Amino acid sequence: MNHSIYSADRSTHLKIVVVALVAGIAVAGFGISARINSDDGYTQTARVIKAGKPVTITSSDMMVVR
Repeated sequence: MNHSIYSADRSTHLKIVVVALVAGIAVAGFGISARINSDDGYTQTARVIKAGKPVTITSSDMMVVR
């Protein structure tokens, strides 16, 4: 058993690459399936926010409306 990545042989490096690849595919598959199943008919609508009157705030506690 190799305790260092520097002294590991070719098969150990291959095992590490395969495990990382399988884990990456699993995470990507989970993310894609979670995204596809989250669409249960909910739609997003755009909301329009209109600006009100300008307000100036000073260092005091009073607000001045112009």
